Amino acid sequence: MSKEHGHHHNEHCECGHEHEHEHQHHQEKHCGCGHDHREDHHHRRDEDCGCHSEGCHCGENLAIRHEEEEKNELPLIVTGTVIFAAGMMTGHFLELTIPSIILYVIAYLILGGEIILKSVKGILRGDIFDENFLMSIATIGAFAIQEYPEAVGVMLFYRIGEWFEDKAVEKSRGQIMDAIDMRPETVTLVNGEDKKEVPAAEAKVGEWMLVRPGERIPLDGIVVEGESRIDTSPVTGEPVPVGASEGTAVLSGCVNVSGLLKLEITNTLETSMVTKILESVEHAANHKPVMEKFITRFARVYTPFVVILALATAIIPSLITGEWYHWIYTALTFLVISCPCALVLSVPLAFFSSIGAGSKLGVLFKGGSAIEALGKVKTVVMDKTGTITKGNFVVQDCLTTKEISKDELLRLCAEAEMNSTHPIAVSIVNAAKEKGMELKAPESVQEIAGKGLIVKGEAGEVLCGNRLLLTEHQVDIPQLKEEYYGTEVFAAFNGVYLGRILIADTVKEDAHDTMKYLKRLGIRTAMLTGDSERNAKHVADELGIDMVHAKLLPEEKLNSLNQIRKENGRVMFVGDGINDAPVLAGADVGAAMGSGADAAVEAADVVFLNSGMKAVAQAVELSLKTSLVARENVVFALVVKLLVMVLGLAGFANMWWAVFADTGVAMICILNSVRLLYGKYQTIR
Repeated sequence: MSKEHGHHHNEHCECGHEHEHEHQHHQEKHCGCGHDHREDHHHRRDEDCGCHSEGCHCGENLAIRHEEEEKNELPLIVTGTVIFAAGMMTGHFLELTIPSIILYVIAYLILGGEIILKSVKGILRGDIFDENFLMSIATIGAFAIQEYPEAVGVMLFYRIGEWFEDKAVEKSRGQIMDAIDMRPETVTLVNGEDKKEVPAAEAKVGEWMLVRPGERIPLDGIVVEGESRIDTSPVTGEPVPVGASEGTAVLSGCVNVSGLLKLEITNTLETSMVTKILESVEHAANHKPVMEKFITRFARVYTPFVVILALATAIIPSLITGEWYHWIYTALTFLVISCPCALVLSVPLAFFSSIGAGSKLGVLFKGGSAIEALGKVKTVVMDKTGTITKGNFVVQDCLTTKEISKDELLRLCAEAEMNSTHPIAVSIVNAAKEKGMELKAPESVQEIAGKGLIVKGEAGEVLCGNRLLLTEHQVDIPQLKEEYYGTEVFAAFNGVYLGRILIADTVKEDAHDTMKYLKRLGIRTAMLTGDSERNAKHVADELGIDMVHAKLLPEEKLNSLNQIRKENGRVMFVGDGINDAPVLAGADVGAAMGSGADAAVEAADVVFLNSGMKAVAQAVELSLKTSLVARENVVFALVVKLLVMVLGLAGFANMWWAVFADTGVAMICILNSVRLLYGKYQTIR
């Protein structure tokens, strides 16, 4: 009998092509903000940064690097603080002016030497208007007008603020790395009794690897020997371990909990799941959201503007009033206030933190632009099989005549189907085995293409298949109610109708709550499927889905998606099959189930590694919170800066206010962004 068991693919299955997917387990310039990001990040040029200034790297490309260079600034800060305090005591209590000035200069060089050096390098590069330049001219100007304590104090608090910022960013980056950097260094290969440990990059597809209890699975593979439970939480975010036995596909990054496993490698290190996750997060900032591009361009115009305004503040009123000291001090204060660091850092960090928070939940965003776009979606459009439903067919009921019991009908059909690998046949056999039935192989099996099986045994002939098979063999089928959803397998024995088995794909447990959550947000839902109208409508009615388009060919799905977009606005499409790739690419936001085909995963903007419907709700929730945090940062930074600028120009704000308006605001915005990493995204459990 054909392994494809073709009789299930026609009337028997009714969906035609929906469940035929094969679910494979994949696949330097300054930024203007003054921070030397090269200490913590490796940069890649963003081809689509939207900023046409040659000096702009759009340096908030928050790509992660594994081996970060540790830079301990705390000893410098402590040393500078002690000398600064000594200078203040010498000048204030001992009234020794020259020793006091010398101590101030030493403290200033310790705390601000690096900033001045960066400013000089920036000027030599032609990249003048950055934070280092603003801080340098403001504090040197303060020295010129003999405001020594304020000049050193500004540098001190600026360095303290930088240190706290670096720690906050380092913590968020470390947390993301803990969630995603699961790449193995070595793999234990086995060949018969021989074991050999090799670098992970040298392992090839088809080779067998050994994974001991407690070890992380180094590469994607299929279990060929052994039985265990797998902790998938590092990859999918799901806390409950799942069973694994011969034939089970497992993803790299998961942990083997109990038994010894031998796996056949299905993906090399280069194409394994952990590498794909890491690369996606590393390159995520290359897909910059509109808000981040705007802030970058804004900073490039804003900074030279405030320098010109500061010069005008220093010169024009002084020429009129003659109060040069007052207006120069006001202008220098204005320069410190104007530093754009809070804006330039906090917005991309909000999206970066969101990417990290998503990775812990098993929601992989391929860039900040995907997060931003998701927050503007009006309709979530979904495939059915493997997305809304589990994609595994389960026996729902056995409807029999008086001549036979339900268990007897199930046994009869299971024995007929026991050699088939088709999902519907497997579901019947599994249902029988779950009841502890021992199945006997039939004497002969004849397949009738597109209709079913004729099975002969000791007692007689069994017909097992669709309605057409039985009617062609003159089996009298009584009038039947069609109040069911799914596929039906009819059975007859020696020409007498015995009953039918109802089989259906099951809806995912978290689908109901997900639809309710989307509805609460005012987001419409739609389903595009190749399945029958009856099956599609049943699922839609059960879940409260707003729109249904059934019996669609792959190319028709994209047309339906475009129609929904035209009527309702921006759309997100969630799918998992090879035939979903065009629709994923065509949607405003494409999301693929991580258990789906490689083509779907590659085409998507978002990948749900746990394949649960709750990931849709979590992704939407995360995108909305991220957009809110980014807007909070922009509004807070601008309002505080503008307020202190006005106070500074009016003569009410000194340099200590300026430090808060710059470093203090930056710290608050960054901490506000980092809190996304620690948020609870439990809309759907």
